[in-house]
Amino acid sequence: MDVPDFRTVTVEALAAMVRNRTLTAAAVTEHALERIEVLNPQLNAFVALDAESARSQAAAIDERLDAGDDVGPLAGIPIGVKDLADAAGFVTTRGAMHLRDSPPVAADSTEVARMRAAGAVILGKTNTPEFGCMGDTYNPVFGATWNPWNTGRSPGGSSGGTSAAIASGMVPVGTGSDGGGSIRIPSSICGMSGLKPSHGRVPSGPPPPGLLDLSCVGPMARRIRDVAYCLDAVVGPHPSDLRSLPAPTESWRAALDDPPLPARVLWVPSFDGDAVDSEILASCAAAVELLAAEGVEVVEMGTLFDTVSAAFVPLFLGGLIAPSYRPLLGTPAWDDVTDLLAVALEESLENVTVEAISSARQQATELSMQLGEVMSGFDVMLLPTMASQTPVVGGDGLIDGVETENWVRFTPLANLTRRPAGTVCSGFTGDGMPIGLGVLGHQTDDVGVLQTVAVLEDLLDLDPIAPDIDAG
Repeated sequence: MDVPDFRTVTVEALAAMVRNRTLTAAAVTEHALERIEVLNPQLNAFVALDAESARSQAAAIDERLDAGDDVGPLAGIPIGVKDLADAAGFVTTRGAMHLRDSPPVAADSTEVARMRAAGAVILGKTNTPEFGCMGDTYNPVFGATWNPWNTGRSPGGSSGGTSAAIASGMVPVGTGSDGGGSIRIPSSICGMSGLKPSHGRVPSGPPPPGLLDLSCVGPMARRIRDVAYCLDAVVGPHPSDLRSLPAPTESWRAALDDPPLPARVLWVPSFDGDAVDSEILASCAAAVELLAAEGVEVVEMGTLFDTVSAAFVPLFLGGLIAPSYRPLLGTPAWDDVTDLLAVALEESLENVTVEAISSARQQATELSMQLGEVMSGFDVMLLPTMASQTPVVGGDGLIDGVETENWVRFTPLANLTRRPAGTVCSGFTGDGMPIGLGVLGHQTDDVGVLQTVAVLEDLLDLDPIAPDIDAG
């Protein structure tokens, strides 16, 4: 049997084919390598690849399976690792020039180690903006990544290399991280479903400075049941992550076999009251109406918060990124920092004090309490994943044709309040780009978010697949 297009088969089914020997891990890995060879020159999703190691990993999995071993739920599934996370044998550049000549790391991050232990084949590293600093994906080391839906547009960020690799069918699964929307933004822009888990669900360790405030990690795939299937292999506590939550007692994937409709949802078209692109708003509203037609009580609400940036910016720049860059300020290495990041960091290093970070944490706590009150009595909050249409690489998103700098302003709310949040494709813009509807859950209610995304996937019945790219 030929290896199916990764975009037309579930991860669960593909792994089952490998386990029951309908397919070999070697054949699946070879298919991934061939897709990368053909498509990566157009997309630049992978920035490091070790084909020899991948083939060796796959051969070892096949040998174990032939011997009757249980190799795990991700048997033979090839994955890409976002270049913010460690994968043994690869350099973790974080898209930064000052790290590009670092030695290869000796050990996997916790998430990657768990995926490897579950039978996954690690192919290489996927592109990210420098230190994951933007909702777009380009950096001075490897350049830009492009969207398989339109190779003139951004794949989102900061997990844009992973989203482009999955949406184009190079790999069925990859790793992402989300410090302000970096799983949900690229999932939305590339027509995928995604989840930012609750902080501590998937251990992040060893964490960089500031990680505890905003960022968390998680697997990425095209559809939410595959995301849940991969999450089953990686969730659970670990000493490296101080936020670690207990392991679930039941399978998250199994919870999506027949997901219940939410009883009551809060629909918030713009929680800050600012403009949202009319096509995006219409698409998201139509998806919400599908829920209402199924008997779900929908309550629409207007402005909830003036802004979340006052708390987010000091924590993201001052707490998460600035400590790693302070030693470079005033040295020749500073000239190699991504321009947009350099400007933001210079201001942050000058103005963001310990007291400012402490104040931002207090603001985040207050925001969480306000959000808890607003969501009381509702299963989830629904909102547009993004306010704007997909930008070109290096540009800003468009709201009704006008570029807006703050085009990803909705996603940081979940990071600041440490809530699980997902996205699902609700439709397409007039020029064929995917639109995402966001699902924000209560604290630690990852299953509730997964189930609502699954319900929406089923009702919308879109299964979006990016058009094939001309290999020439």
